[in-house]
Amino acid sequence: MKIVKTSAFTDQKPGTSGLRKQTTHFQQSHYLENFVQSIFNAMGDCQGKTLVVGGDGRFLNRTAIQTIIKIAAANGFTRLLVGQNGILSTPAASLLIRKYKKTDGGIILSASHNPGGINGDFGIKYNTPNGGPAPEKVTEAIYQHTLNISQYQISECDDVDLSKIGETQCDDLTIEIIDSVKDYADMMQEIYDFDLMQKQIKQKSLSLCFDAMHAVTGPYAKEIFINRLGLEPSLVINATPLEDFGGGHPDPNQAHAHELMQIMNADNAPDLGAASDGDGDRNMILGKNFFVTPSDSLAVMAANITQINGYANGISGVARSMPTSQAVDKVANKIGIPCYETPTGWKFFGNLLDADKISLCGEESFGTGSNHIREKDGIWAVLFWLNLLAIKQQSVENIVTDHWQTFGRHYYSRHDYEGIDSDAANQLMAALREKLAGLKSKQFSGFTVNDALDFSYTDPVDQSVSEKQGIIIRLAPDARIIYRLSGTGTQGATLRVYLEQYEADTAKQALETAEVLKPLAELSKSIAEISERTGRDKADVIT
Repeated sequence: MKIVKTSAFTDQKPGTSGLRKQTTHFQQSHYLENFVQSIFNAMGDCQGKTLVVGGDGRFLNRTAIQTIIKIAAANGFTRLLVGQNGILSTPAASLLIRKYKKTDGGIILSASHNPGGINGDFGIKYNTPNGGPAPEKVTEAIYQHTLNISQYQISECDDVDLSKIGETQCDDLTIEIIDSVKDYADMMQEIYDFDLMQKQIKQKSLSLCFDAMHAVTGPYAKEIFINRLGLEPSLVINATPLEDFGGGHPDPNQAHAHELMQIMNADNAPDLGAASDGDGDRNMILGKNFFVTPSDSLAVMAANITQINGYANGISGVARSMPTSQAVDKVANKIGIPCYETPTGWKFFGNLLDADKISLCGEESFGTGSNHIREKDGIWAVLFWLNLLAIKQQSVENIVTDHWQTFGRHYYSRHDYEGIDSDAANQLMAALREKLAGLKSKQFSGFTVNDALDFSYTDPVDQSVSEKQGIIIRLAPDARIIYRLSGTGTQGATLRVYLEQYEADTAKQALETAEVLKPLAELSKSIAEISERTGRDKADVIT
């Protein structure tokens, strides 16, 4: 073991999804080591502790794992559980942390849906022993250690062969290389009716095309969809994880999953199309020439949850992030369960799940999950829809339109203004906050402002308060505009604008989303002075 002198890096403040920077930033001398040591310092005495370690396979993943192993050995850890070849999806890592009860959390290496490669992004985050992302008090403690760190400890042992399952040593640390997929696939088989899906797939009455986007879910998709359910191998596409995701953007949405969109818009499209992202925690659901918004997906899940084996006894409650449409609220109200509105960031669901206040949760940014782990879970969501199709014997489109007829339709869209100047973005939000009081009761063409507020959240479990989580403008009739700055990018700022319009009249539920939301889109730009303050006349991505 050696002790290496270092100095503070003042930009190592973790966001809601850990520390994300450009890959070249992480390649600075001592940068990664500094942050890993700060995690361990925040954990306290590491003697005898166990960690789960893995990542999404992007460039720098294996190198970072070797560094973590050596720093863990020098800090007194007893055991590391590492995914074979350094691969662990974020949901699988959460499962392993929870399954092996004596673990003290895990380190997940991913920048989620951000591009990878030498010119892409990299990320690292610490998950606590409940399997979920570290809460704010923990990430703040890590950050404070980065500001005061003066040295890190690191072993001088040789690199570990990550490809070979079994145990090896680094000083007194035991590293167990484990199958990345088996535990996760086994759990999915406990939740869902694999026999029913397998039978219908064999009979050609049920079909799926899954796009792994050259990201982490490739091995999971092959094992579950091909090996266990009998899907044709050609229907699992882009299934080889690549360090740069094949040059693509591993974000499962209509703008980036080009090949899947072409397949699902063709005449001979499969019954279900789906994709997941870089680290496997997000999902996109498609029918034949039909897109299911993440908000609608969550609501449909809640309405049909007891039809799935793993949830046959019902659920305790649901939760959604504040920008997510209020579709699931309608379901919760009808079936008589609580519905919680939280800030954006999966960690806010953790306390509710641990306290059994909720069993199902989701966010509009293509993330859905349940109490089976403490992360959102892409393949779990795909299996939910595949199982539901097998049970209902309906198309994706019919399931969703039937849902609208029962609960009403929430027309919904997100407009992203990416890579804008950070100062300009912050000034835009500050100006909005200053004008909130003056907006109340103000009338615009076709709309009246019922309320305008800066969203604040008090955790119902630990009473912690999170302020300035986004600006909500509630309008009559039955509409919302929401503004917030995203923390998932690494260059500039991303302004996200969310538009929502509720329609109960079934005769008006077949209109195009862009047509219905056009007045709200124009109003959102006017109220926030987006063009004037950012120089952008239109959003970069609309989902």
